[in-house]
Amino acid sequence: MPYEPVENKRVYQRAEAIADQFWEMIVAWDWFAKRTVGLQLAKAADSIGANIAEAGGRFHPNDVRNFFYFARGSLRETKYWLRRAVQRGLIPPERGTLLDGELEQLAREISQCISFQKQRIAQPQPPNHLTT
Repeated sequence: MPYEPVENKRVYQRAEAIADQFWEMIVAWDWFAKRTVGLQLAKAADSIGANIAEAGGRFHPNDVRNFFYFARGSLRETKYWLRRAVQRGLIPPERGTLLDGELEQLAREISQCISFQKQRIAQPQPPNHLTT
C-alpha cells in the first residue's frame, strides 16, 4: 500500500474541521467563558487532531494504535466540555446536538483506525533478511 500523508486522511480532516468549528464559536465568548470552559474545550478538540497527526508519524502498529487511543480520549473530553458549554448557555442546544453527532462520527472513524492497527499487530511479520 502506498504512503499517504496523514493530512490527506478523512479522519484527520474531520478532526481539524471540528476543532475549527469550536474555535470559531469560542473566540466570540466573553472573557470568563473563554478562560474557563472555552480554553478546556479548544484544547481538547485540538488534541484529537494532534494525536491523529502523531499516530501518522509512527511506524509500529502498537505506537500508532496508542495515539489513536489518545485521540479517542481527547474526543471524550471534548464531548464533556461540549455538554458543559450547552448546559451553561454558551452553545445553543441545537448546535450542541449537531456537534455531538459530528464527534460521534469521528469516534467511529477513530475506532476503525484502532481496529485496523489491531489487525496489523495480529498479522505475523515476515522474517527480516538482515538478521539471518
